[in-house]
Parts: sequence; structure tokens; C-alpha cells
Amino acid sequence: MCDFELGKVWPAGIASRTSKFFENAKNCLIMKPQNFQEAVIYYSIIGIYLLFFLSSQFIAVPMIAWGLLAYLVLDHFFLRPAKRSAVHIPIGVWVWVVAMLAILVALMVGLVNIDASLTRLIKSFINNFMRTWALLAVFPLIGCFQIRPQIVSRAICLLAVQTLIILPFAYIMMTAGVEMPLYTISILSKIGGFSDLYYEVALHAVENISGQSRLTMFAPWAPALACAATVHMWLASYEKNVVLRWLGIGANIILIIGSASRLGQLCLVVLPLVRFSLINLTRPMWLFGAAFAAFLASLQSSRIVTGLTDLKIYFDNQRSESSHVREVLARVALNRWTDAPIWGHAMKAPGSQATRDMPIGSHHTWIGVLFTHGLVGTTALFFAAAYTLVDLVIKSQGSKVSQVSLMVFLTMLAFSFGENLETLAYMFWPGLVMLGIGLQEPDRVFASASDEPPLSVATHS
Repeated sequence: MCDFELGKVWPAGIASRTSKFFENAKNCLIMKPQNFQEAVIYYSIIGIYLLFFLSSQFIAVPMIAWGLLAYLVLDHFFLRPAKRSAVHIPIGVWVWVVAMLAILVALMVGLVNIDASLTRLIKSFINNFMRTWALLAVFPLIGCFQIRPQIVSRAICLLAVQTLIILPFAYIMMTAGVEMPLYTISILSKIGGFSDLYYEVALHAVENISGQSRLTMFAPWAPALACAATVHMWLASYEKNVVLRWLGIGANIILIIGSASRLGQLCLVVLPLVRFSLINLTRPMWLFGAAFAAFLASLQSSRIVTGLTDLKIYFDNQRSESSHVREVLARVALNRWTDAPIWGHAMKAPGSQATRDMPIGSHHTWIGVLFTHGLVGTTALFFAAAYTLVDLVIKSQGSKVSQVSLMVFLTMLAFSFGENLETLAYMFWPGLVMLGIGLQEPDRVFASASDEPPLSVATHS
């Protein structure tokens, strides 16, 4: 119909080519979900800014996760068991399920040890598990239910286009000194609990100590934005459309730089090098080159150590007060951990003036889990992380999807030393979905990523 109508005005050949151009442009932007779970994931990612401006991300994302998981389990295993064969939940995902259940046990035992009431037990189960730790297992589980990686990457790129539209307004308000937050929907903050920061609508924030303005956009604070943007950058790299891919990558790089996160900027430089190293482990020439480089490095070990020390000092000096507070938090948490070494203290403890009122157990995933959930929680998390790292390194030798998942996970590992991943899971959740997809991939250690198309393109299409 389009060709015919255009042909009334233009020659048929031009009309046909014009029609095909607009059709191709439409197809480049719009990707139709093929099932209910894809539609939920796709439109939830595209709607992140909508949820942000409604102050509802911290409430809505966990609800989406648990609601979608309940639907998928009910549909695939009870209502339509014939669909069960289409679901493959790999060991790597089960490891995270078991690890998070171990943390749940540690949480409950820790609360019982401090004689917590039934009401507090229920609130802690919801706020300190279902909305935080559990998401690290729920979203990878969802990723195992016939979700194409292309859906995730396309939605992330369309989110990035929204970011590019909003960014000029954010910088204008930052330059003009517009006070943040713009607003807070107080009723949601009271219903949802936690800090008001999770419910504030603020595109930037000004540090109290340095006075530096930093982008926050859809995140509660600047380093959280850097974490989510780094994950989104790697997800965008899987997009097949060149224009959308570079829009997605570029927009998220701007967010990382604008957040002024030291860890985020370090990831921008280091992670691409780590990626190149880890995905080429089966290439003999690369192994030879790596061995030779390691030999040369050993000859200059003292200079390398000095350089790394100087780099740490440099990064610490960028925001010396922040570095000092983090060191105090870590020292206090480790000292107080010995009071409950096995099961932990269950909850973060109130901070003091020395920690700038930051809670004890915050700003570090590993020290935080050690303080709150003891050796039980720390061991469970470490085992899950170690298994996932090895599994994805192996699978990334032959799968581009697993390569993206590996970079998502390495980003999580990097930020685990500066943030509490469990409280930010609602921010980088699209990466957790991709993590589940990547862990699904078969092991193809001897296959070259350039020899065959990504397995997920075939198996999930």
C-alpha cells in the first residue's frame, strides 16, 4: 500500500526504495517481543526513566522481578508443562539461588540472635532480602526463560537515546545551580522504606564536602549511576545495529564520566583490556604473548608495584575525604564483625560522625556481607562469584553472549569493592538478566568466537 501511494507522486522505483527505507528505519528502532516475558523485560527497561520520575524504581523493579518469576514458573511447570522442555536452568544460576538462600538463613538466624520481633522478621525478609539479595538470583533465573539477548541490548540502546535527550537538561540545571532533588513522592518512601535517596528525583547531586556537582540521572547517587551505566554500556555492545550500538555505548560513557566515579572511570580503561585477555585464552599465540608479557613484567615488578601504589594514591587524593570515610567504615566493620563471626549482625549498624553517618557495613559488598551475614553469607557469596567467573570465562571462548555476560559480571565484581551490590541490584538488573542468558550457553572451549555466530542468536530466536 505504501509503494502504491508513493507512486502517485514519485516514480515507482523511487517510491519503492523510499518505502523500504522507512520500513528498514522502523525495524531498526522497534524490536517486537516474541513472548510475554520478553515484553515485560523490554518495556520495563525502556520505561526506567518513567519509573524514575514516578519515584518508584525501588518498589517497582522487585515487584516486576517476583511477579514475572511467579508467572513463568506457574506457566512453564504447572499450567503448561509441555513448555518445560524449553527451559534450561544451568548450574551457574542454581549456584546463585543456593547462595542467596544461604544469605537468607544467615539473615534470619542473625535476627533471632538479637531477639527481633516477628514484625521485624517479616519487614527484614521483604526489605533486606526480597528487594535486595534475592534479585541477584531472581533476574538470572528469569533470563533462562526464553529471553533473547537482542531484546535486552535493543531496549538498553533505546534507553540510551532517552538519556541523550535528558542529558542537556541535566547539565543546564547543573550549570544554573538548580537545587536537587526536584521532588520526592513521600508516600512511596514511607511505604517502601530505606533512605529517601531511593525515592528522590534528582538529575545531579552536589557533594557536601567538595562542592562538586555529579550526574545521578536515574540513580540514587553518582557511583550507583556509574555502576549501572557501565553494565548498560556492555549490554549495548551486543546490539547489531551499528548506529544504535554506538549511541548506547556513547551515552553510557557520558554518564560514567559525568558521575565522576573513580571506579567507573577505572573500569572504562581496565575492563576492555581484561576482556581482550580473558576471551582469547584458547588462542596459542595470545597465550604465548601473555606469557612473554608476564616475564617482562616480572623483570620490572618493583616499578609496577610502585606505579600501582602511586595510582591508588592518585585516586584516593581525587576525593580524599571519601576515601578516608570508606577506610574508617571498613575498619569499624571488621572490628565489630568478631562479635558475631558466623551469622553476622543481620543488619547494617548506624554510623557515627567518624563515618559521616554512613551505616556500618555499607560501601563495600564483601565487608558488608561479612558484617551483616558473617562467614556463612560471605562463603556463599564467594563461592557463587568464583563459580560464575570460571564458568563465564570458559563459555566466553565460544559465545559472544557469554562475553557480554562476563563483562557484566566483572563490572559487578569491580563495584563490589566500592558499593553494596545487593542494594543496587534494582539499578543494574538488565545485566542480571543477561547474566542468566550467558550462563545458559553451552561450553565451547575450542570454538572461536569469530568462527560461529553467537549461540543465543540461534537458540533463542
